[in-house]
Amino acid sequence: MTTVHTAVRTSAMPRRGRFRPEALLAAVAAGGVAVIALWWHSTPSVSGLDGWLTESGRVTGLLAGYGLAVLLGLMARVPALEHGVGSDRLARWHAMGGRYVIGLVTAHVLATIWGYAVADRVGVVDETVTMVLSFPDVLKATAACLLLLGVAVVSARAARRRLRYETWFYLHFYTYLAAWLAFGHQLATGAQFTGDRVARLAWYALYLGVAALLVWYRFLGPVRLWARHRLRVAGVTADAPGVVSIHLTGRGLRRLGAEPGQFFRWRFLTRELWWSANPYSLSAVPDAGGLRITVKALGDHSAALARLRPGTPVLAEGPYGGFTARLGRGGRSLLIAGGVGITPLRALFETLPGRVTLLYRARTPEEMLFKDELEQIIAARGDATAYFSTGPRSPDLFDGLGRLLPDLREHDVYVCGPPEMTQAAIKALRSAGVPHRRIHHESFEF
Repeated sequence: MTTVHTAVRTSAMPRRGRFRPEALLAAVAAGGVAVIALWWHSTPSVSGLDGWLTESGRVTGLLAGYGLAVLLGLMARVPALEHGVGSDRLARWHAMGGRYVIGLVTAHVLATIWGYAVADRVGVVDETVTMVLSFPDVLKATAACLLLLGVAVVSARAARRRLRYETWFYLHFYTYLAAWLAFGHQLATGAQFTGDRVARLAWYALYLGVAALLVWYRFLGPVRLWARHRLRVAGVTADAPGVVSIHLTGRGLRRLGAEPGQFFRWRFLTRELWWSANPYSLSAVPDAGGLRITVKALGDHSAALARLRPGTPVLAEGPYGGFTARLGRGGRSLLIAGGVGITPLRALFETLPGRVTLLYRARTPEEMLFKDELEQIIAARGDATAYFSTGPRSPDLFDGLGRLLPDLREHDVYVCGPPEMTQAAIKALRSAGVPHRRIHHESFEF
């Protein structure tokens, strides 16, 4: 029997430092302006086709190097960013920024080679061979460029669909090698750094700072958390065909500061799972008694979780994510869940303050999770309502929201489910006049 917490627990959670999305974008933009100012300061004049091409290559190279550091920083899992901006938004910005960086790298390579070829009055192919084989650290830069292009190819939507999550995840580690090679190339050959000690120190500070964040939060963080809390598997239960819940226990779990709606990246220390850390949301209110995640078998990793044994040690990173009660205004809330997307919303349904309405859809009755628990929550709260439906999705699935909730515009709406369902729900909410700032969604794709 699942215990229902009738008190709203979110307000009791410890507050953490948070970096707002607007502040992060402003900081990134300010850094970009500083990079352009560095180029401007070190470039007194530009003349001739070769000069314009070469300087275009230099400024795009500087911006690409800065952008690469920003991309790594976005994925360093810094708590202030994860809690304030949100992991899925950071992932979307990372993906979008990656396309810009690849474009800048391509422009840097083409403009630089073309500019030197014009200056030396030779063909582009001959100039390329000369630069790669004789210029200092250009061979390293070529390797960095190829690595970045390779990562971009496997991250494209068409390629991503054909790769296992674990394969895609580990191919991304080549970005670290590319960043190290590009860093050495820029300091060795960049005109802005060869004669400017302050610029060199600033570039060192940027890259070493990002490296320190990565080491501290991505690599040492899970080890520190395990040493403090000694997380382990308490048991595994089957909830539906292909869906299991993992119950975890440990010591001092309240000190984790986890909130309903958040997730961790979990690494289960078994022979087949230890090498992969996957993100799964908490599917119950976190408390001192334990944590719970619920996972649908969508791949080799998630399918193997059903075979976990009690006592299995667990490394965890987190808590992450801004999909919490802090997004709302505390009055009226609508939760829209599809399939296994109920996992973060189940905990929010129990703890959100004010009047709460849940719309939960699954393909079949057997795939509907936590129905008994949700009904217990409704009985315990007294100010919560749930509507359950099954069947195939249709384009007009959410067209009746305004009739169901006449005051829909005054609700904060939390949406979690498959991408197509999420997009349809958001479109219907916007058509019904719900302000964009009141629509919060969790992505399955980051």
